[in-house]
Amino acid sequence: MGISIWQLLIVLGIVILLFGTKKLRNIGSDLGGAIRGFKKSMSEEDTSKDEKDSLEEKSEGEPQKADAEDKPREKTHS
Repeated sequence: MGISIWQLLIVLGIVILLFGTKKLRNIGSDLGGAIRGFKKSMSEEDTSKDEKDSLEEKSEGEPQKADAEDKPREKTHS
């Protein structure tokens, strides 16, 4: 027992009568823009996360430079 095509058409007709086609078109374009913006932000987040991971991998592979300030200086007697 499900919704038939006739029931869907009746509901669609009522919605069109209540809101009008112009308002429904605006709602559809706003919804589409919101979905596009969401997808774009998700792909940018994934790209930035991938770049961050690759930078971390590069820094792990490089040898660390020893700072002269970290090592105690040896005193030489002349």
